[in-house]
Amino acid sequence: MSAQQGKVNEQMSANVQQLQSIFSQAPDLIFRSVDTPNGPEAMLVYFDGLVDLNSINNHVLYPLIEGLSSTEYSLPVTVGNVESTSDMSQVEKMLLNGKSVLFLPGSTEAYIFDTCGWPQRSITDPSIETSVKGSHQGFVETATQNISLIRRYIPNRELKIKQLKVGARGENTLSIMYLRDVADPEVLQELTNRIEGLDIDNVINTGELSELIEDDAYSPFPQLLMTERPDSAASHILQGRYVVVVDRSPSVLIGPVTFVSFFQSVDDYSIRWINASFIRLLRFFAFFIALFLPSMYIAFITFNFEVIPIQLILSVAESRERVPFHPFLEAFIMEVTLEMMREAGIRLPAPIGQTVGLVGGIIIGQTAVQAGIVSNIMVIVVASTAIASFIIPNFDMGTAIRFLRFPMMLIAFLFGFVGIVCGAMLLISHLCSLTSLGAAYGSPLAPVRFADMKDTFLRFPLWSMKTRPTGPGPQQLKRQGGNTPEGGGSK
Repeated sequence: MSAQQGKVNEQMSANVQQLQSIFSQAPDLIFRSVDTPNGPEAMLVYFDGLVDLNSINNHVLYPLIEGLSSTEYSLPVTVGNVESTSDMSQVEKMLLNGKSVLFLPGSTEAYIFDTCGWPQRSITDPSIETSVKGSHQGFVETATQNISLIRRYIPNRELKIKQLKVGARGENTLSIMYLRDVADPEVLQELTNRIEGLDIDNVINTGELSELIEDDAYSPFPQLLMTERPDSAASHILQGRYVVVVDRSPSVLIGPVTFVSFFQSVDDYSIRWINASFIRLLRFFAFFIALFLPSMYIAFITFNFEVIPIQLILSVAESRERVPFHPFLEAFIMEVTLEMMREAGIRLPAPIGQTVGLVGGIIIGQTAVQAGIVSNIMVIVVASTAIASFIIPNFDMGTAIRFLRFPMMLIAFLFGFVGIVCGAMLLISHLCSLTSLGAAYGSPLAPVRFADMKDTFLRFPLWSMKTRPTGPGPQQLKRQGGNTPEGGGSK
């Protein structure tokens, strides 16, 4: 009897042949015969390395051998979830997702057991978003664990999860987490439409998903926030935003967000508000230093040297006396060298990478000055720029600033300080035009929303921030009652 294409056959040998043909005799596809004392032989199929062998042996094979009857297939297994299907394509999909499948002779149904057990990484400290006083738990590559980490922070029945499947060749599960009574349902519909509209082989990580669904793909600025911290994700959910958990990725995607969101850190809410405000201002100052300092050096030295004090300009002239290059070329060489050392430090093993970044920077800078290739002032400018870029807490925003530094240097070389002003105006105009899942990216500055400015350049006391940010469009603005500076609620 020949097997019907795409259907589970009554003859187990036909099912085995179908699977061997589908997977081209894959060496890690295991076929295990199940001999029962009172009945015919059954066949259990799974991929080695994708299943938990202890679960298979203790909760599937042993109960089957002890309890499977020749007259009635009662499946006395103790595994958590059991499904059945007659579709061989569904069997194929389940096997590739770590499930085990049981074929019984004379049955046109295949039984699917949830025995997933691939290697998993234990929960460790976040590698990028480190915290001094915050949690030391970071996301891992398993979506179920990441969801449970967020649930621990928000044990509320209104926390909902909407799951979507993406990928034609390697289906991946995306889980959208949100508070049903807080988050804007129109944003959920927009986010769902963008994800369901994807036609792609697979989505491997969160970064790919962000690029595929963001509002403006040509902007250097990230329009969705990625984080590897469960406490940060939970905080954004409480503010009315959506969190997308991508299976097999150690970070989640948050939206809609604003430009200011990329300068906020979880430690801002773990320390005194005055200290947090000072650090927040320091970050924005570092943003301007990292973006404009090299271009301002070029503009002032080339075009607008008259605004520099006499003593300083004499010092700069003495420093540049032996330098044969134009200030633009001098700055370009040093900035490219800095980026190369930074990239080398990331790609090399951690202990070696730190050594390369520190020692390499000192040696190259000192040698370049002694050789007369660059000036002492240029080394100070590049070092200040590098330190300022490290202060920005978000990696994606820091990368955008590192890229934009070079166009600003070119504009300063061509048009001087006037070019820097025009470039800054274009940059501000671009930021004001951006949106994140349809919400204003420049909020609360563009459009102006005074109620939301308590958590922008300054971090006001927590008791004073009684409403949620209006940018994400929350259904409920109130997030706390009459808390007072004296502690507790209003009396």
